Amino acid sequence: MSTADALVLEVDVLTAGYGGAPVIDSVSINARRGAITAIVGPNGAGKSTLLKAIAGLIRPTSGTVKVMGVDVTGQPAEKFVSKGLAYVPQVANVFPDLTVRENLDMGGYSRKGGVRERIEQLFKLFPDLAASSHRKASTLSGGQRTMLALARGLMVDPVVLILDEPSAGLAPKFQGLIWERIEQIRSTGVAVLVIEQNTRETLKHAQWAYVLVLGKNRLEGPGKELLDDEEVVNLYVGRLS
Repeated sequence: MSTADALVLEVDVLTAGYGGAPVIDSVSINARRGAITAIVGPNGAGKSTLLKAIAGLIRPTSGTVKVMGVDVTGQPAEKFVSKGLAYVPQVANVFPDLTVRENLDMGGYSRKGGVRERIEQLFKLFPDLAASSHRKASTLSGGQRTMLALARGLMVDPVVLILDEPSAGLAPKFQGLIWERIEQIRSTGVAVLVIEQNTRETLKHAQWAYVLVLGKNRLEGPGKELLDDEEVVNLYVGRLS
């Protein structure tokens, strides 16, 4: 296996929930360096719960999570940054009262150095943010806020970037722009693990995708192949009119 195909995230038979019956049950997924891995499925499938269990926000009841071969199962979320994993939640993902630059400074709190240099690199990737660097995050559009959240996640040079519905609630123009940025992030060698409501668009971009149904693995394969799968189209994507 080439370095480009290297597994950086391995989730094996993970079970988790919120104290009652498990929301996800024995789910297994992998994410590879430089690839977009998508998790799709109907509402209530357990997609967000799975991401939270992987990122240490809820404690799994069984199963393992490995980042770069290191078992990190059940560690608190703040420990994951040093292990190379960054999680960008759907909401509350920026500090509204801080400027764009201050948000990125905060995102780089765990770096040993090179914060300013990293911010300048990210301003090249997100030119919209460079032009708004002194504006408070509260004054940004929804799309710009999402880009700031992505950039904050990248401040720690993660090997895995986990995104919970990054284009939710955005106008179609901004949704396309967010996917462009995600593709650029992937091209730098980062493994991107993403869930989205727009199944068709997500599968177009995913090198590999998992279909989750009622908290369990249902199907998996290259995103574009799943777009041609009758079950996926009929149940989760819908046909173009």
